[in-house]
Amino acid sequence: MALDQSFVGRAYPPTEPYEVGREKIREFAEAVGDANPAYTDMEAARALGHPDVIAPPTFVFAITFKAAGQVVADPQLGLDYSRVVHGDQKFAYNRPVRAGDRLTVTSTIETIRTMAGNDILDIRGEVHDQNGEHVVTAWTKLVARAAEEA
Repeated sequence: MALDQSFVGRAYPPTEPYEVGREKIREFAEAVGDANPAYTDMEAARALGHPDVIAPPTFVFAITFKAAGQVVADPQLGLDYSRVVHGDQKFAYNRPVRAGDRLTVTSTIETIRTMAGNDILDIRGEVHDQNGEHVVTAWTKLVARAAEEA
């Protein structure tokens, strides 16, 4: 059954703040194989004009995907998460994520559409720091595969 179009535009409450740590940034950079010194060396980051080490661009995915969980778990929406695959991800940055940031995410359902029986849900996550400054917007596309015929 197709998801209810009336959910388009629905915003969910901001998440609790996530404090970005230097060690988390370093671990993430190592995990993705990015040796950029701005991710691990404060002096290298400062030489580029940053107050502290910065995170690789995809670091924020873990925060925004967790925030999108509010949408997924909304019982009124009725999304069957057991059928969901991650379809796409993109980011638009105002500035890099920095060590010491305390980030919150507000998730909004941007679109819901059905193609070949699959529900496709686009969720926009607006990420702000502890001062209310907009850091990045993340778009997550989820695809709920059609139920298999018996």
